[in-house]
Amino acid sequence: MKTAALEKPNLAASCNRVVADLAELVKARLTLLVLFTTAVGFYLGAESPINYVALFHVVFGTAAAAAGAAALNQWWERGADALMRRTRTRPIPAGRMPPLQALVFGIVLSVFGVGYLAIVCNVLSAALTAITVAIYIFAYTPLKRASTANTAVGAVPGAIPPMIGWAAARGSIGAGAWALFAIVFLWQLPHFFAIAWMYREDYSRAGFRMISTEDRSGERSASQSVFFCILLLVIAGLPAFLGIVNFAYLAVELLLGSFFVAVAMHFLRMRSASAARLLFLVSIIYLPLLLGALILTKS
Repeated sequence: MKTAALEKPNLAASCNRVVADLAELVKARLTLLVLFTTAVGFYLGAESPINYVALFHVVFGTAAAAAGAAALNQWWERGADALMRRTRTRPIPAGRMPPLQALVFGIVLSVFGVGYLAIVCNVLSAALTAITVAIYIFAYTPLKRASTANTAVGAVPGAIPPMIGWAAARGSIGAGAWALFAIVFLWQLPHFFAIAWMYREDYSRAGFRMISTEDRSGERSASQSVFFCILLLVIAGLPAFLGIVNFAYLAVELLLGSFFVAVAMHFLRMRSASAARLLFLVSIIYLPLLLGALILTKS
């Protein structure tokens, strides 16, 4: 009886560990962001009444592909992850998951996600998803060791999901889809510049080429953050002028964008780890609030 009682907690702990490792392998928080932007793209691109079954299908298919891409990325970077403090406890470098298992898992999920979208949604949304996975794995991932341009290249697959949602809703890509792409693309740059500067020593240890690697003062990372925040402030207003949302959205967008710019300028003035972290945290708050404003003010 005592042995059985001990086995139950151990089994539960083991199951919890497996679930936690799978969540970390597929980068659950990043995948949730992908799902949110995909859903927003579908909602803004769809005509009323919203087909929520179709919305579920595109979110489900995109989720599978995004999770697969994340797993493949971690399989590819397992050696570098082992060198960085912030990633060395991930399932593969920590030895809790065999690399082959992660590779197979990533391939199956990616192929399933693209295939699901092609069958249940449409070919265009599936093609955009396949392009997203391909750029993320075969361009962004290897480029991290070759060029500081990796941040901009990596922002491309991060910005395609709202276009996937839009394509699933309309079967085409219009100016509205491109506006959403531009917003998410520009948002990622100050977000990642802040992360890269905070963890510049880790990235350098792994051999990743980031603009922060040789930017000890933080001036380059901070000044580029300010530039892209200002550009985002301008571009984020496009949905109102394209008729996707009403002009009440502009008031919210200008308020959020101005605050984002102010925090980036604070990073430029202070150039400290706390200022970079503040920019990172504000970027996390900014995007869902902006996307929420787009949803609430849809025309």
